[in-house]
Amino acid sequence: MESAPVFTPIGIVHSCFGEKFGIPRQPGLVEDARATLEILPPYDTDKAFAGLEAFSHIWVVFLFHAIPQGKWRPSVRPPRLGGNRRVGLFATRSGFRPNPIGISVVRLAGIGRRQGRLQLALQGVDLLDQTPVLDIKPYLPYADAIPDALGGFAAEPPRPSLAVAFTDQSQRACVELEKTYPGLAALIVQVLQADPRPAYMDGRSPRTAFGLRLYDVNVRWAVRGTVVVVQRVERE
Repeated sequence: MESAPVFTPIGIVHSCFGEKFGIPRQPGLVEDARATLEILPPYDTDKAFAGLEAFSHIWVVFLFHAIPQGKWRPSVRPPRLGGNRRVGLFATRSGFRPNPIGISVVRLAGIGRRQGRLQLALQGVDLLDQTPVLDIKPYLPYADAIPDALGGFAAEPPRPSLAVAFTDQSQRACVELEKTYPGLAALIVQVLQADPRPAYMDGRSPRTAFGLRLYDVNVRWAVRGTVVVVQRVERE
């Protein structure tokens, strides 16, 4: 019997999401969520990527590296079902899998080199910073988009459920920080509109104050009914 193959990452993700809290639950939901995929040697040859620039989107095959090994679960509580109803693991995209492999389709915003390193610019990501990537494949609309496919309990895309407002301090901070991170305010709005709180935290939850990190920026926010108030935005 032949031994099982050993998979070696071809690249590493440098993402705006430095922690799991706040990452959108599917790719494409936060268009301004950006990342750079740094290709590692010996795969960082231009020849291996010739022609990829003609595709607008790619599939990224990656590892859920922040989930401890051996923590797979036969059933999970999907956020789309309110976090209260269990379904089978293989009916979901949960990261708690026997083999913690994920797939995301993201926009390919560019290919180039920076300080000699081959990098792919990505948009609409749902990837944690430092995610190891096993492979990439071009997205083919005629094969990968199936108009009459059934989506089970997630048949429709989630709709933004919260409005977002900024305090004067947080608004001024975003203006200054956007010199380093263009589009930061739009990213904050898109992430918070999608309500990153755990699904069980509905209007009955007494907790209203939260924080998350985008790039090296801490975002402090509070929920007031159906409005998120961004209270402070500051670098670590």
